[in-house]
Amino acid sequence: MTDPAAPQLISRSMADEPVWAECAADLMRRAEGLVGLSALDAHCIVSYTRLLRCAEGQVLTREGEPAGDGFMLLVLSGEVTVETIVARRDEPVVVSVAGPGHLIGETALLDGGPRTATCTATAPVIGAGLSRNALQRMMRAEPEVAAKLMAGVAHRMAQRLRDLTRQQRVYHQLVSAMQGEVDELQRQLQQVMDGAARRTAQRRED
Repeated sequence: MTDPAAPQLISRSMADEPVWAECAADLMRRAEGLVGLSALDAHCIVSYTRLLRCAEGQVLTREGEPAGDGFMLLVLSGEVTVETIVARRDEPVVVSVAGPGHLIGETALLDGGPRTATCTATAPVIGAGLSRNALQRMMRAEPEVAAKLMAGVAHRMAQRLRDLTRQQRVYHQLVSAMQGEVDELQRQLQQVMDGAARRTAQRRED
């Protein structure tokens, strides 16, 4: 039975869709972290992908669920919202919004582990999907191109980790600064309360 949340892979490869194939190759070369790909590299990678069409509101990936064949998606048109669950919050937090030229699902492509975020089409989406099986075929037939792709994906993941580390450092500094302000306000409030108590006691004595 087909999972209604899974994107539908069209049986024709992107190589049979010349207009979308050209678009995918162009966007792939401009994707962050994959700028080192040549035109030939990009077209080679695209030939291993398949065209995905997702309706508005369709969930492409769901956080925590098995990746299965672990596809990576290059968004060609439309928009995808990327959300994740943060500790001590019930509602997911929007991490980013992916439009044409953005990649999603790179982690599952490499390790096949559970999905790390929920990705939902907020508009009709057309994309080029590369599965783990297709990547393995590419590694056997075009090892140099596959190595470039994997190096680019790894670079993107490392960059995101560095960005997250910087964000966490900034958040920690903000929390520390806010805590300092709260402590100062509490100190001032305590002084006011102590002063009021002394004045009240003095009036009683008088």
